[in-house]
Amino acid sequence: ASVILQMTALGLGDVARFPFVEPPDTRAVASGMQLLDEIGALTTAPPVGRSGQGRSGQGRSRRGRVRGPGDTGDGRRRPRLTRLGRQLARLPIDPRLGRMMVEASQRGCLREVITVVAALSMQDPRERPSEQQELADQLHRRFTDPTSDFAGLLNLWQHVKEQQKELSSSAFRRMCRAEFLNYLRIREWQDLDSQLRQVAKQLGLTLNKTPAAAEEIHQSLLSGLLSHLGMRDEEKRDYQGARGTRFSIFPGSALFKKQPPFVISAELVETSRLWGRMNARIEPEWAESMAAHLVKRSYSEPHWEKKRGAVMALEKVTLYGVPIVTDRPVNYGRIDPEAARQLFIRHALVQGEWRTQHRFFAANQRLLAAAEELEHRARRRGIVVDDETIFELYDARVPADVVSTAHFDSWWKSERRTQPDLLTFSLDMLVHDSADEVSQAEFPDVWKHGADELPLDYHFEPGAPEDGVTVDIPVATLNQVNAADFTWPVPGLREELVVALIRSLPKSLRVNFVPAPNHARAFLAATVPGEEPLVDALERHLRRTTGVVVPREAWDVSRVPAHLRLSFRVVADDGSVLGEGKDLDGLRHQLLTSAQAAIATAAGPIERTGLTAWDFDNLPRTFVQTRAGHEVRGYPALVEEPRDDGPGSTSVALRVLASEPEQTSATRIGLRRLLMLAVPFSAQALLRDLGNAEKLTLGLAPHAGVGALIEDAYAAVVDAVVVAEGGLVWDRAGYERLEAAVRRDGPARTRALLDLLLRVLPAAHDVSRQLSGRADMALLPALSDLTGQWERLVHPGFVAEAGVEALRHYSRYLEAMRIRVDKLRSDPSAPRRDAVLMGPVAGVQTAYLNRVAALPYGQPPGADLVRIRWMIEELRVSTWAQELRTPSPVSVQRVQKALRDL
Repeated sequence: ASVILQMTALGLGDVARFPFVEPPDTRAVASGMQLLDEIGALTTAPPVGRSGQGRSGQGRSRRGRVRGPGDTGDGRRRPRLTRLGRQLARLPIDPRLGRMMVEASQRGCLREVITVVAALSMQDPRERPSEQQELADQLHRRFTDPTSDFAGLLNLWQHVKEQQKELSSSAFRRMCRAEFLNYLRIREWQDLDSQLRQVAKQLGLTLNKTPAAAEEIHQSLLSGLLSHLGMRDEEKRDYQGARGTRFSIFPGSALFKKQPPFVISAELVETSRLWGRMNARIEPEWAESMAAHLVKRSYSEPHWEKKRGAVMALEKVTLYGVPIVTDRPVNYGRIDPEAARQLFIRHALVQGEWRTQHRFFAANQRLLAAAEELEHRARRRGIVVDDETIFELYDARVPADVVSTAHFDSWWKSERRTQPDLLTFSLDMLVHDSADEVSQAEFPDVWKHGADELPLDYHFEPGAPEDGVTVDIPVATLNQVNAADFTWPVPGLREELVVALIRSLPKSLRVNFVPAPNHARAFLAATVPGEEPLVDALERHLRRTTGVVVPREAWDVSRVPAHLRLSFRVVADDGSVLGEGKDLDGLRHQLLTSAQAAIATAAGPIERTGLTAWDFDNLPRTFVQTRAGHEVRGYPALVEEPRDDGPGSTSVALRVLASEPEQTSATRIGLRRLLMLAVPFSAQALLRDLGNAEKLTLGLAPHAGVGALIEDAYAAVVDAVVVAEGGLVWDRAGYERLEAAVRRDGPARTRALLDLLLRVLPAAHDVSRQLSGRADMALLPALSDLTGQWERLVHPGFVAEAGVEALRHYSRYLEAMRIRVDKLRSDPSAPRRDAVLMGPVAGVQTAYLNRVAALPYGQPPGADLVRIRWMIEELRVSTWAQELRTPSPVSVQRVQKALRDL
């Protein structure tokens, strides 16, 4: 490399053509050229500003063409020295070391680098005799730097200077010998250092006056050792070097024990393996900036980043095959603008993955949403154009130099002044011609329910729970809708639903309605939707047109596709979803508390608490208020509530409930409590009129005491007075009339009711005694059923719960129970017959109890449920004691019908 550098500087031509006595090896010449290219000393580029015109120092070729100093005459470019190369040609040292000095002058660390360069130009002055290796290593270890062997040389240099300054010549010689330093090499080092300083001054290189930073020193050293860079391979426990070489740190190096990720080595020596001697730790980014003309950059995984608003890629930088930078994110727009532009359009403009306030984009997104809504309504894909079409629309309008959001914003800021609608699309541009088949009449936006308009949401995703049409119902109006209002779907789905219903019939019936689509179209043409439930209208139409009667249980709704049945979504005032599903009645029961709370919020000041008297004018039957565009309807009621002034004390509150049945049942109990507070009854006065035997009989009741039983009886009497006076009242005058009637008739009616209880309680006690005690296994099912019946008839509070009219039948109910027990115990075959009779009764009994359990907490059963309860008691009399007779005909089928009618 030095020979090539000097010959090029002297203008002696190509080394390969120079008449050496012994021509150099071509591989050696190539290696030297490679080294000079590495350190930036040579270039094959033509001189800047030179053309084919003649100039002094130029000659002409045989054909008359002007030949410059870099032209060989045969079309090849001859290497020329760069400015750096001309400086290196004047330095009488290895080009690598000269490159270090030139770089050090620019970084302000020339004084330290000259010292290192002088040391690298000669043999190491440190000696290590074989018989005293351990002692020599111990003394030399004082100068060791764990991150750099070059820093160890500087430490040694400083030590020598200090000792030479303090000691005499002979003492300095003895010190060098004692510390295993070769005196002659030390002097040679000092002489070479002095000579290099003089050469540096001649070249105009600046020596620093203050100590330099270690980072600047090592970057200067790296400039001459770029091909001696190594990256640590943790798996193979060595270093990956330039051009595929692999080397290890020499054991004598200070970096041998703790090897850094990246190192440079002053020399690579091959013995048993390739060793790196004189090493230092470096940062890979130093090499990237130092070897900008040598590194190779590759890019992978170009991708859109929404946060940056640009296309990014991962950059890998290698120097002679050594990766000095990996997976560094870079802006891909500067590398491949065309690909970056395509990614920008696809992700930002087409897929909407960017943050923008541009009006055109919001308008286009609304149009796309409207177009996608057409697909959901028509339940087919292909109406909206694909992403490739949208890409082409933007691609034809966005210029080629827009590759990121910053570029786009800058361009659009000026472009929109002249063409504000350039990027605003129309619905025709975003849909195919088939969109005309989806009409607003067939797939409306709202469902009309009375005066309200409930929003409809269409979703096309087969198999998903939300697939189909969903009705949004505000929670405040949940009490005003029922499933019968939604049996007809939207017009666009009616024919498909009717066909699916016909095909759900058993084959024996289905064959009468073939082809099903024809019957469906005829039915829809002859029927006015909404006048009656869909199935009722379809049954009547099929019976009228074909004469075939379709039983209600023949329709198999489970075979109807889910998307044809409406879904319901209950939403709060803030738009949050409280519940959704296809069972509207189930949703109403599930969200009853939320619906009541919403109605109570709408009712506002109407509600009151702590009432002990009727201190208001009228109790309105309904409450109506428009809230968020919907009519909210509630039903004010008097509700019994506990008071805070003591256990067992109650008052009355004015609440707005969700339904009329709730209003009626709650007001019956609330009105009773209000009358009992206004007209209190003295149990002590009544007890004074009773004898001891009567008191003992009343003590058989399951109440906390006779006083509690009398209060329970008084509550039943108040209910009876209300019924006798015409039922519930809703104004002050009616209430005052009831209060006067209770005050007048209450005591006498209560005494008469106690006389009835004096006959009922002994019979109840007798039945309870017969049900207790030991029993055969065969009797246990029947006795368990009888025990449940007894506990439902006789329990604390049973008097007011049953009412005066029902209590008059208690003796017959209890006598029927006694007859059943006697039969079970007297006839061994009776348990088997009893089990057969108990099956149907237990079925309707369980259905009734489930209805009661489904009531909200604290809500009493309504009049219909109460009627079914006493029907079941009469059914028990008819089943096990027919001789006692019932006031009216009763059967299992009648009870089942009453349950269905609920």
